[in-house]
Parts: sequence; C-alpha cells; structure tokens
Amino acid sequence: MMNMMNMMKQAQNIQKRLKETQEELNKMDISGESGNGAVKIICDGKGLFKSIKLSAEAINPENPSSVSEDTIEMLEDLITAAINQTSDKALKVMEEKMKAVTGGISIPGLF
Repeated sequence: MMNMMNMMKQAQNIQKRLKETQEELNKMDISGESGNGAVKIICDGKGLFKSIKLSAEAINPENPSSVSEDTIEMLEDLITAAINQTSDKALKVMEEKMKAVTGGISIPGLF
C-alpha cells in the first residue's frame, strides 16, 4: 500500500514540475537572426513565434534610408499576423489528429 502511495506522490510531483517547466518555457524569449541582424525573430521556449523585427536594409538594401518606420512596422505586423494565423491552424490540425489517436482523451503536456 505504501508503494502505491509513493507512486501517486511521485506522479503528483512530476505533474507539478511539468506545469512549472511549461510556464517557464512560455516566459522565455529565444531569438535568431539572419542577414547580419537585418531580420530578427523571437520565439518562446516551446518554439512558438512571438515577434519579428526587420531593418530597413532587409527591405531595401540598395537604399535603406528610403524605407520609413511606418513601412517597416506595417510589414512586421503583416508577417506576424500571417505566421500567427498559420500557427493557429497548424495547432488545430495537430489537436484534431491527436484526439483521433487518443480517442478524445486529453493527455496533459501532449497538446
């Protein structure tokens, strides 16, 4: 009987640590860049897209001074919206596929 209680306690501890780890991953900012910093992307610790930053050089390398801050912001917003829309669609497809496999049972941490 004690062995079963120990196993239950361990399972609860693991579940608590998983939740804490997921929260920590959500709060992380992990960045990558290309073109010597012309394009910068930030994701959370789960790899989910958070933001994009573009330089004027990324948009018009021949004449970066011709690119306004409003143009850069508009492009960043358009790209962000497209990535987020695509990620949402992909997540829904994944959830549907996983529910088909699990028979609709929700398994914490799986999706």
